Amino acid sequence: MSQKYVLVVDDDPDLVETVGMMLESRGCEVGRAYDGVEAEQSIKTRRPDLIVLDVMMPRKDGYVLCAELKAKKETKDIPIVLLTAVGEAVPTTRYTHADGMSTEADDYVAKPIDTESLWRVVSALM
Repeated sequence: MSQKYVLVVDDDPDLVETVGMMLESRGCEVGRAYDGVEAEQSIKTRRPDLIVLDVMMPRKDGYVLCAELKAKKETKDIPIVLLTAVGEAVPTTRYTHADGMSTEADDYVAKPIDTESLWRVVSALM
């Protein structure tokens, strides 16, 4: 696999760094963003080959950003892997299982993440 550019988006800086380091150790170039608005700006600057996207974030959540990206001709074919703890958080947040089922994400990885499982998903999509 030639070097791919992966954008990692999560409001948890430790998770972004952990996932970023794992991807870099496997030969990927990594961009980092800490919410959906930062991710949008980053995507305008450089189109990623794949996006690892958290669901629950401030300013613009992953469901909204995923839907927006999949609706645009320029970005609809970028694979998106959603990172989600929503299953556990449904009773205490505004997020629902229906939200997750209605997105066009290419795959999901549950939090807390296992980096090897995430790598299998990412490498399969690239």
